[in-house]
Amino acid sequence: MRAVPLHLDAGSDVLRSLAELAAAQQAAGFVLSVVGNLSQAAFQCPGQSAPTLVRGELEIITLQGTIAPAGVHLHLSLSDGNCEVWGGHLEPGTLVLKGADVLVGLLEGADPAGQAPTPTSQRQQEPRVQIVVARGCPYSARALRMLRTLAIPHSVEHTDRGPVPQVFIDGMKIGGYDALADLHGRGELEPLRQR
Repeated sequence: MRAVPLHLDAGSDVLRSLAELAAAQQAAGFVLSVVGNLSQAAFQCPGQSAPTLVRGELEIITLQGTIAPAGVHLHLSLSDGNCEVWGGHLEPGTLVLKGADVLVGLLEGADPAGQAPTPTSQRQQEPRVQIVVARGCPYSARALRMLRTLAIPHSVEHTDRGPVPQVFIDGMKIGGYDALADLHGRGELEPLRQR
C-alpha cells in the first residue's frame, strides 16, 4: 500500500477530487483519514429518493470507503454548528469551506477498476450474481455500487421495463435493492465475495 496525501482547497468538491485522484493515479484504494470543514454537504440518507443538502460551517467527522478509476463509494459523517451529527453516502456538491486534508491508501497491484486480483480459474466461471438494471435508476445504481464495493462478481443486464433492479443469486430471484441490502446486513453476501 502507498499512502498519498491530498489537500483540498476552499471550494473543492470532495467526491470529484477523490475521483480525479483515482483516475490520475490509475489505482484503487481507500480513505485512511480526513481532517477539515465544509460549507455544504450533500449525502444520500437510507430510504430517501433524493440527496440531503446541509449548509453552514460543518466539521468533517469521518470519511470512509473506496476509490477507483471506475468510481468511488464513500460515506461521510459531519457535525453542524449545533453539534448535531449528519451522515450518509457522499454525493457530488459536498464543498470544502477553508480546507481539508485527506490521506488515501492506494493498493499496489490492484486492478484499477477496484477489483481484487483473481485466479484464472475463477475468472472463467460465470458469476453467481446476475442483476437487471435500468439506466438512470438510483436504486439500480446503489445495488451496482454495493456489489462493486463488496467485490462480488456479477453480470449486468439492462432493461427499459420495471421494476428494477432485480437481483438473482444462483438463478434464484431475491428481489431488488432492499433485499440485497438486507442480505448484506445479515452477512449473507460474504460467501459471494472475491478473495
